[in-house]
Amino acid sequence: MQGPSLLSESRPPVTPTPATPYVWGIALVAALGGLLFGYDWVVIGGARQFFEVYFHLTSAASVGWANSCALVGCFVGSLIAGGLGDRYGRKPVLLASAVLFAVSSVLTGWASSFTAFIVWRIAGGMAIGLSSNISPLYIAEVSPASHRGRLVSLNQFAIVIGILLAQVMNWRIADTVPAHISPEALLASWNVQYGWRWMFTAVAVPAVVFLAATFGIPESPRWLLARGRERQAKEILRRVGGNVAYADAEVASIAHSIKEEETHTANWRGLLQPGVRSVLLIGIALAVLQQWSGINILFSYAAEVYRAAGLGANQIFLDIVITGAINLVFTLVAMAIVDRLGRRPLMLFGCCGIGVSHILAGLAYRMGWHGEPVLVLTLCAIGCYAMTLAPLTWVLIAEIFPNRLRSLGVSAAVSALWIASFALTYSFPFINRALGSSGTFFTYGTVCFAGAVLVFLYVPETKGRTLEEIEAQTFRG
Repeated sequence: MQGPSLLSESRPPVTPTPATPYVWGIALVAALGGLLFGYDWVVIGGARQFFEVYFHLTSAASVGWANSCALVGCFVGSLIAGGLGDRYGRKPVLLASAVLFAVSSVLTGWASSFTAFIVWRIAGGMAIGLSSNISPLYIAEVSPASHRGRLVSLNQFAIVIGILLAQVMNWRIADTVPAHISPEALLASWNVQYGWRWMFTAVAVPAVVFLAATFGIPESPRWLLARGRERQAKEILRRVGGNVAYADAEVASIAHSIKEEETHTANWRGLLQPGVRSVLLIGIALAVLQQWSGINILFSYAAEVYRAAGLGANQIFLDIVITGAINLVFTLVAMAIVDRLGRRPLMLFGCCGIGVSHILAGLAYRMGWHGEPVLVLTLCAIGCYAMTLAPLTWVLIAEIFPNRLRSLGVSAAVSALWIASFALTYSFPFINRALGSSGTFFTYGTVCFAGAVLVFLYVPETKGRTLEEIEAQTFRG
């Protein structure tokens, strides 16, 4: 992956610059897509025990499909996001995702049939797929190199806020469930008839805020330069960097990169070119690793995991909120250190830390140490994930592809992420029934250790380099 840098011979150096309030502002707006992603993705973890009763879902197949169908939409959304982002720009795709979030959340919540529920969950998944591609991509393209890791991590921070918001809303919306309740009484309860509906509907409020705020952000300067709109791009970069010298240097660097790529194919086949193909495989592998680390099971199936650990029904909702709080705290830690320590050391630490936590959790289940030991070990795994794999996978995917192919490359990698997420979410009920809780945690722990080997051998360090410098060392190096 390493090669000689072409920058010193052919392009002016880009002077490091502090991130201005302007770039923080537009990054925060783009990251609202991540907040909606986090909420819409995790809200089902609290709602599922009620809508499953409402729709009379009993088989592993129907439960798995209800909980994973949105990931089909995530895959479709992420697959088309790259082409849409290249053709129409990053901003219109963000606007489209905001509209989809608002509409699908309301119609999912008030679905009168299981079929309608599935259709609108898939539509909501498409919104997640669009935003999960374009939000980190957009932030990476507007960010100064010295702060890019932190700014792209804002997207993960927003995802975590969305996750915690969904968990708190689920906790506050749900009525207390008696320890022993008859099936008839449960079916007639407020939770089953209405509670889960409001859990889904609540996301419409931040979706409208996201839609309004997105109208106020600029288009990506790299997308503008690729379309020959240099004056607009330079003005945006001037406001991003706070001075004309930064804008001039960035424009020259990006223009040089675009010129270098003119001989390369800028379509899906371009991702299979020598040099790019290896980057694509790394991006896909990182995306799959992030999902099959198993952490998302602790969000999507948190109630089932903690119930198997012997925790009470009402305590489970509070414990789920605690997992969200831990997720938030350690995401803040990641934002503070990602541009200091680098991507590779944190990814290696994360894989090993999550793997150890999973193996110990598996042993706790095996030896009958239920309750608090399992909760503590899952919180350790979530903390490791939040400061490593969760934000850094998005950072690396947004960084490693060349300018002309970045949108499509991110689209391909994130599509793989959602395929892996669907496989993980759909298969959990089957794996859990076949292997038990201990065997399931052992499986995910093994995947994490394999991921550490992958990172050590193949993932490049990108800390402090401009996107064009990364490109020179991976695509043309």
